[in-house]
Amino acid sequence: MTAAARVALAAGSKSFALAAKLLPRDAAARAAVLYAWCRRTDDAVDDAATPAAAQLAVAVARHELELVYGDAPVDDRELAALREVIAGARIPRAYPDALLDGMARDAGGERYASLDQLLAYCFEVAGTVGLMMSHVLGVRDDRALRRAAHLGIAMQLTNICRDVDEDARRGRRYLPDWLDVRHALALADAFYRSGDAGISALPWRAGIAVRAARSIYARIGRVLARTGFDTSRRAIVSTAMKLALAARAVASQLVRLPLVAFRRRPRIPLATVRFPDDVIPL
Repeated sequence: MTAAARVALAAGSKSFALAAKLLPRDAAARAAVLYAWCRRTDDAVDDAATPAAAQLAVAVARHELELVYGDAPVDDRELAALREVIAGARIPRAYPDALLDGMARDAGGERYASLDQLLAYCFEVAGTVGLMMSHVLGVRDDRALRRAAHLGIAMQLTNICRDVDEDARRGRRYLPDWLDVRHALALADAFYRSGDAGISALPWRAGIAVRAARSIYARIGRVLARTGFDTSRRAIVSTAMKLALAARAVASQLVRLPLVAFRRRPRIPLATVRFPDDVIPL
């Protein structure tokens, strides 16, 4: 793991940083490298001073991806680390490409009038991250990939609901006019439940980390519900609650430990999941 990857993970998401501590060291390092690239690309788009600068940031990220998936030497340490992770985990090019498509929507200030459009965006910017993490964490069952995409979509819907006011100040609106935060969070819950069914396909330690991250993100929705879905202040899950949810994730995995202790699954190439046919409906 590069120093930049460690810093990006610690600064970018305290929830993911906590979950990563529950992973085996090698898996945590690979996950941090992947997260760091996603974070730096997202920040470049979000922090751009103008729409043109945001679009340029997406173009730069697309060029970086060409380098990562190419054969030419890469001087950038972070990109070199990403290339190693992508090659080792056999991450399909379609996933980071789709992620950048979603970021291009942000750069263009796109708004969403239908649920299909919203879910397509959520798949691009977060469902694909779930799919890439499936490769990084050692998923061996194609049937779990759809669930991984659903978990990413659930988390993104939660993010959107938490950040409604913050996004509005930046000129962004993700929820269609007819969809309020209460019902968007109910939709997220349906995707969380679907995602839960895929956690059993993860290696045992990875399952702890994913359960913890899932529980912490879902808790944001409960915090919002307690405030009457008031988005004027950012909904925060306390450190004590995060630790309690992490402990609960460990307990949940301990229950299934006897079922996986002696299981050996061969390493095989996974299929590529595509939106919408492989993901929607629930």
